[in-house]
Amino acid sequence: MPNPMRIDLGAVASIWRYPVKSMMGEELNATEVTERGLCGDRAYALADSSDGKVATAKNPRKWPNLFDFRATFIEPPRISANVPPVQITLPDGTMATSQQSDLNHILSKALNRKVTLHAAEPGRVGPAHAEEYWPDIEGLDHRDTVTDFALPEGTFFDCATVHLLTTATLDRLRELYAKGRFEVRRFRPNIVVETASGENSFVENAWIGHTLAIGADVRLSITGPCARCVMTTLPQGDLPRDPGILRTAAQHNKASVGVYAAVLQPGPIRRGDPVRIE
Repeated sequence: MPNPMRIDLGAVASIWRYPVKSMMGEELNATEVTERGLCGDRAYALADSSDGKVATAKNPRKWPNLFDFRATFIEPPRISANVPPVQITLPDGTMATSQQSDLNHILSKALNRKVTLHAAEPGRVGPAHAEEYWPDIEGLDHRDTVTDFALPEGTFFDCATVHLLTTATLDRLRELYAKGRFEVRRFRPNIVVETASGENSFVENAWIGHTLAIGADVRLSITGPCARCVMTTLPQGDLPRDPGILRTAAQHNKASVGVYAAVLQPGPIRRGDPVRIE
């Protein structure tokens, strides 16, 4: 019998995983969603050897070129298995892997700062910490300052384990700021949902507090809006630096783009899976 509360929202347009925090990641056709998010997502991070804080593009004054690095898994990660080695492509195009004994030296030289690569430790006691720079844009807290924040215990996520974004929101932002290049990669979601043609509004806001179903198995609890930061304005590849990206979100949607979610029921997802509210 059909669920009378079911609301069809669209379908999965793309799936993204980021093996190393704040580096470019991988687009996937399918993956497993675990209780800790997409399998292998943010499995690794760099830490500053001088203070132990996790490297993040949220503080581009300290880490100006993390988006020039790309990380991919050497073999697909599997549930209930050790995280596989990762391959990192440096800004000059050379490649190194986490299997190399000199990887930390290579990365330190490329970043001009001594770093070490770490794997997330689910059983670790106490959170890791990172820093965030707040640009001087109206609508943001702590303007023109750097603040310290804790990552969820045992992870390298900023706030939540899954981040969703819709094509409707991207279309609305393009409408509000036609000069801006509102591309998926600026916002680093895990799941992009393609909504009905012609829909151009911040539709995810209405999902907060509800359960989202993806495909046959996956159920997500939409926990809150995804507050954006300076990362969205940074150059990456052919995308230019553009403070107007964040300014537009701040002026029209309280600086939020997309939503965060917690995993209620894990399972497989693939591109084209239907997405609905239950």
